[in-house]
Amino acid sequence: MHEPIKGELNSFSLLNLVIQNRKTIGIILAFTALLSFIFTSPTFVTPLYKSVTILYPTSTNSISKILLSTNFQTSKDLLEFGEDEQTEQMLQVLNSNKIRDKIIEKYDLMNHYDIKSNEKYRNTKLYETYENRIKFRRTEYTAVKITVLDKSPAIAANIANDIAELFDSTMNAMRKEVSGKAFKIVEAEYLQLRNEVQRMEDSLNSLRRLGIHDYESQAEMINQQLAIELARDNRAGIKALEQKLDILAQYGGYYVSIRDMLEFERKQLSQIKAKYEEAKVDATQNLPHKFVVTSAYEAERKSYPIRWLIMLIALTSTFMLVLLILAILQRNPIHLTEKKSVNRIKQTSSMKSSGHLEKV
Repeated sequence: MHEPIKGELNSFSLLNLVIQNRKTIGIILAFTALLSFIFTSPTFVTPLYKSVTILYPTSTNSISKILLSTNFQTSKDLLEFGEDEQTEQMLQVLNSNKIRDKIIEKYDLMNHYDIKSNEKYRNTKLYETYENRIKFRRTEYTAVKITVLDKSPAIAANIANDIAELFDSTMNAMRKEVSGKAFKIVEAEYLQLRNEVQRMEDSLNSLRRLGIHDYESQAEMINQQLAIELARDNRAGIKALEQKLDILAQYGGYYVSIRDMLEFERKQLSQIKAKYEEAKVDATQNLPHKFVVTSAYEAERKSYPIRWLIMLIALTSTFMLVLLILAILQRNPIHLTEKKSVNRIKQTSSMKSSGHLEKV
């Protein structure tokens, strides 16, 4: 069987080492616990309170596509939760500087985080503190969780709720920047086409006042009546009908051209009017872009630091370190003792030799 070499460490020797030095280890651990308790107190570490808001994105961002679109094949629903794509978009917007700068300005976080205005890298420190205390992450259910840590439980809750509200206003502002320009383009086209249609209708009204109401049917009827009057040899009737035919001949082609063009333009106007109404709704109306699942509230207990956990880690680390040092010290004295024994033997031998010579 293998016998443990003198000075070799195993579980039994470590246990004996702990028992032999239990007072020393106990004093060191007690001192460590005391220091951990002191240095995790509010005097040294600012306690932080946590508030949480959970949001779901909506499935669509276009009001007109849901409320005004006549395409019933769309799979989007106004009351449907968003999917992966909308969740990723929400995270990007929440992490944007648009929301960050508004929160910093509203709560004066530069002073609130005790960052001096004359500090060299004050903005860098401010942004790093903001990112450390305000977190956005995706949950396993495709929602977005906003976590805010702050020394004031009221401010932590207010910041979390304000960020949720700012998401809507930021999304609306970004959308309106595009939808506003799109609406102006569609509006200009719509108004221009509407004016063109109005001019065509005015032209047709002028031709109707000349007696042209329906070129094809009028021409057919006048020709039939002219044939009758010719058969009767009615000079006055023939002359009157010929005057009407002259007017039809002069303005008939213009009438037909405007009439056909007007019919086409009215169809175009109807289509562009639908787009105009959709663009107008997108540019002027707002809908929420989120569902609030959990609103933030003031925490009653601090979330940081977790003193018992810090003390446990400190005690465990200290115990392992002390045990390692004692183990090293236990092994070294063995070699030192052996060296001292050898030196003593040499000294004794030399003394005996010198005494023997003196006697001689």
